[in-house]
Amino acid sequence: MSGTEIVETGAGDARVTWVPAGRPRLVVAVSHGAGGGIEARDVQAIARALPADGVTVALVEQPWRVAGKKVAPAPKTLDAGWREVWPVLEKRGLPVVAGGRSAGARVACRTARELGAAGVLALSFPLHPPGRPEKSRADELLGAGVPTLVVQGGNDPFGRPEEFPDGDYELVAVPYGDHGFAVPKRAGISEEETLRTITDAVRAWARGLRE
Repeated sequence: MSGTEIVETGAGDARVTWVPAGRPRLVVAVSHGAGGGIEARDVQAIARALPADGVTVALVEQPWRVAGKKVAPAPKTLDAGWREVWPVLEKRGLPVVAGGRSAGARVACRTARELGAAGVLALSFPLHPPGRPEKSRADELLGAGVPTLVVQGGNDPFGRPEEFPDGDYELVAVPYGDHGFAVPKRAGISEEETLRTITDAVRAWARGLRE
């Protein structure tokens, strides 16, 4: 099944956009952050790259985004919406990875254990608000309780790779990348190279989950 699917939740309609693999063995569900949608460059690159590896990608839009609102609701509301979408993600009978970028990564971490996720894919995990390292959200990441991959920009103001605590997760740094994985021209690294760093890391990690 491909295309989009509307999912009714208590907070309004969510939307799932399916990017199917030919012979899937895994579903990777990816939601967006608080300031953007599933059109984010890293999210779209993953959706293009994974199906060739037998991974179906489900791009999940939270109800507030589907409704055209500009501001995300409270974390509890985001978590509740994600929980209500989860049965739709599981209905193919395949293991499901909970993924997201930024705020979506926090949702995935907070709910992974209770939902029985096969893993967590955290893109640009917001370890702390910019300039406020004392406001750490490390407990959410460390509490995921399932195999976890963090893909983090080297210059992300929400948490550079070296700021992350030791823990039972993998972390791949994207050189010079900011929170949206944009890289300054002076770095001499193209957007294509940056996106390949991200997709290569996710593909290798996802293969490990299937072994």
